[in-house]
Amino acid sequence: MRYMLIVKATKYSEAGVRPSDELIASMSAFNEALASAGKLLAAEGLQPSASGLRISYAENGGLPQVLAGPFEDPRELIAGFTLIDVESEEEAIRWALRMPNPSVSGEGEIELRLLCEEVSLLNSSTGLALETDLRDQLGMLKRR
Repeated sequence: MRYMLIVKATKYSEAGVRPSDELIASMSAFNEALASAGKLLAAEGLQPSASGLRISYAENGGLPQVLAGPFEDPRELIAGFTLIDVESEEEAIRWALRMPNPSVSGEGEIELRLLCEEVSLLNSSTGLALETDLRDQLGMLKRR
């Protein structure tokens, strides 16, 4: 079962405040533990939403609207993610609880979400490309 640990943005991450060296070291240790256990598929941080774009589709159809960031509510935004492959929801929760608090201010939030495992999604060309890329990343981490 694949889960995504979604690190919610904060006013600090949206302002581009760099995490402390201590937090970076803690996150590196957490990611290394996941990799050593063969559970880590990917882990990335994201730039603040000021560098992002949002594409919206109208309810009645028509052309999509492209809106440049920054976006309003940091709690609705994502600062980073970790993708894991585990045996159960309980194991995913155990790993999520081991993740260091990602917030500079101490009020971090991590959302845990199960990925869709539908065959039709995995057999699409996009799904196959993503799966291949993730397997390559996992292979690189295992060689470390």
